[in-house]
Amino acid sequence: MFSSPRHSYLTLLTSSSPKHQINQPPLLTLSLPMEPEKPTTTVCTVVSIDHTDLHYTVCSLCQRTLPDSLTRCNHCPASTSKRLFRVLMSVATDTNVFVVVLFDRAARVLFGCSAHDFFSFTNTHPFSGETVSRILEGEMLRVTLSNPRNGNAQHLRVVSVVPLRSGFRPVMYSLSELYGVRSSDR
Repeated sequence: MFSSPRHSYLTLLTSSSPKHQINQPPLLTLSLPMEPEKPTTTVCTVVSIDHTDLHYTVCSLCQRTLPDSLTRCNHCPASTSKRLFRVLMSVATDTNVFVVVLFDRAARVLFGCSAHDFFSFTNTHPFSGETVSRILEGEMLRVTLSNPRNGNAQHLRVVSVVPLRSGFRPVMYSLSELYGVRSSDR
C-alpha cells in the first residue's frame, strides 16, 4: 500500500455493518492513490452503465438541481430547466472494479450529444437507454478521476474521458444506425 499520509483511500463496502451481520461476503476495499485535490488518470474498461437514470434537471441560470416535476427554479423566476448527464458507470482497472460518475462534460464525449437530445431520442426509442450499456460495455477508456466535490457523494467523479479504441464512435451514432434514424431526424 501507499505509506504517504497525503493520499486518501476510497473504500467500497459490500455490506453496511460487517460487525452485526453473519455469513456476509468479505468487504471489498478499493485503494486508489488520490491526493485530496489532485486528479488521478487510469486506464479502465466499461463493465456496465446504470441505464435507468442517465440525466437530471437543473435551472438554466443558477444550475441548481430541480426535481423532475419542476420546470422552473424557485430562486430564478425567469429561468427554464435543462437536462444534464449524470451517468453511473461500473469500470474495471487491472486490479479493481468500482463505480464512477460521469457528469455532463465527460458524458458528452461518450454520447456525442447533449442530455436533452438523448432524452428526446429515448422518448421515441424507449430501449435506447439499455442499449447504451451494451454499446459501451467492454470499451477501453483513459479516465481522469477526482474525489467528489460534495461531501455526501459516494463515487469518484470522472473529470475527463478519452476512448482508446481507434474506431470509437459516440453512442448516438451507433444508436442512430441501429434504429435506422438519419442524422436530420434526431
